[in-house]
Amino acid sequence: MAKYSHIEWTHHTFNPWWGCAKVSPACLHCYAELWAKRMGQRVWGTEAPRRLFGDEHWREPIVWNEEARSAGRRERVFCASMADVFERRPELDDLRVRLWQVIAETPSLDWLLLTKRPQNIGSMVPWTETWPQNVWLGTTVENQTWAAKRLPLLLQHPAAVRFLSCEPLLGPIDLSTWIGKRGLHSIDWVIAGGESGPKARPMHPDWATGLLRQCQQHSIAFHFKQWGHWVPIEIAGVEETNNVIEFGDEHPVRMTRLPKKDAGRILAGTTWDELPAAAS
Repeated sequence: MAKYSHIEWTHHTFNPWWGCAKVSPACLHCYAELWAKRMGQRVWGTEAPRRLFGDEHWREPIVWNEEARSAGRRERVFCASMADVFERRPELDDLRVRLWQVIAETPSLDWLLLTKRPQNIGSMVPWTETWPQNVWLGTTVENQTWAAKRLPLLLQHPAAVRFLSCEPLLGPIDLSTWIGKRGLHSIDWVIAGGESGPKARPMHPDWATGLLRQCQQHSIAFHFKQWGHWVPIEIAGVEETNNVIEFGDEHPVRMTRLPKKDAGRILAGTTWDELPAAAS
């Protein structure tokens, strides 16, 4: 839980519980797992318990909603940074029901539900054809393989906003298959970024700029969150480095490793903080 989150694309974070299990390459160096371990919480894996919270924790979004309502503004809540709302575990079912109730009670908050398990959405949400206007639905797609698996499952749902988290971006992604496809809803927002952490995998700059160009071409809001711990030397202002990174079929890139804040979030000469139309 965090009021005024440090995540650039949200105002707050709310976790109905802590803990998850890894399901794809994006999970390999999961920051949430590392953070939980630092806090002494062994809540990762299919056999581990989940960390639950009391009533005071669950009242926090009600307070945020009242503050936003009184100020005449909308605020975004990322749910959940330390879990996956759509993880299939029976002991979490009652907490999901409680979450849907909190969402209904906080109309001044836009709830960003991000999952790596979009196959479970339809059986877990209480909405079918009509979704609340304050629910934004997203899935993680780290490369083309996982875009093909997850995007059709996400885009079948008529949420007010459908968004993609391409972070960590581990390969090129071509969205053309799902843009304007009959029978699927639109992609409204793309968040992209590189990986951070001690074992961070470099992101080829063409992967990020490729997503940017696709979003520009199809009027999709684009947010570039970070380079992570690897950044091209021309952006870092470094003249020489021995780190020539090979990316399979991609052309090699001379990159340097920096702290995440120093690597920054400049892409194609600027920062990208676009939001979907529903946020305006």
